[in-house]
Amino acid sequence: MAPETFRLLEPLSVDDQQRLDRLRDWILSCDRVFVAYSGGVDSTLVAAIAREQLDDRACAITGVSPSLAPHLLAEARQQAQWLGIRHREVETRELEDPAYSSNPRDRCYACKRELHSHLAPIAQAAEGARVLDGVNLDDLGDHRPGLEAASEAGVGSPLADLKIDKSAVRRLSRALGFPWWDKPAQPCLASRFPYGEAISHDRLRKVGQAEAWLIGRGFPRVRVRSQGLSARIEVPHERLAELLASELREDLVRFMLELGFTSVSLDLEGLVSGKLNRVGPG
Repeated sequence: MAPETFRLLEPLSVDDQQRLDRLRDWILSCDRVFVAYSGGVDSTLVAAIAREQLDDRACAITGVSPSLAPHLLAEARQQAQWLGIRHREVETRELEDPAYSSNPRDRCYACKRELHSHLAPIAQAAEGARVLDGVNLDDLGDHRPGLEAASEAGVGSPLADLKIDKSAVRRLSRALGFPWWDKPAQPCLASRFPYGEAISHDRLRKVGQAEAWLIGRGFPRVRVRSQGLSARIEVPHERLAELLASELREDLVRFMLELGFTSVSLDLEGLVSGKLNRVGPG
């Protein structure tokens, strides 16, 4: 019996319908796939269409390490279950690699190299399944050293190949009824530290707990940047005043100090993705 197709809950433009049709055809051309799946909106769309087109010949795999926030792992599990796709988890050990833990500008290369060193043999053992990722067209214009590691490992990027950008990913996901279509982008926790500052399990844990505290109090779009023992909080600029409300501010400062930070500040510019990449090579 053919796999069940996700039904559109709202109409798509002609262009977006063509994008969805091409994505379905691209993935259907594969015999079986493993999707490098973080739970983000991009990789989840690829995983969803893979499940739709290939059924049990598709599997989502999540790399689990201290750089993945626990609430994001929980969301990835829930979304995979909602989609009905097989989901596996593999433990990655990028923190043991100085090319990652020393936090150079190409840190993401070491991270993706470690991830795909686990995914490649799993795929080969499964009758030569192809590994896919959720890289979209916009990612190609950003500073993403991990793309090179994925390319070297022979990973397929259907969204980028079909020139599907982030906004199109969200439109398609919304039309298909995926509840997470507007989920905020959540880069790994290692992105919270300035290049050149060493990354450790303890530092990742502190940042993850700090962000979880804020998310739990209604700030889903947040970054806690850490430099030394200082924490700098970024939330959307329209919510800065709300975060400074006296009772919440006092509780926040108390919690951050208990985590081990020695100072806490609020970035008046607000949340800006990729802010660390403003720093030139050093």
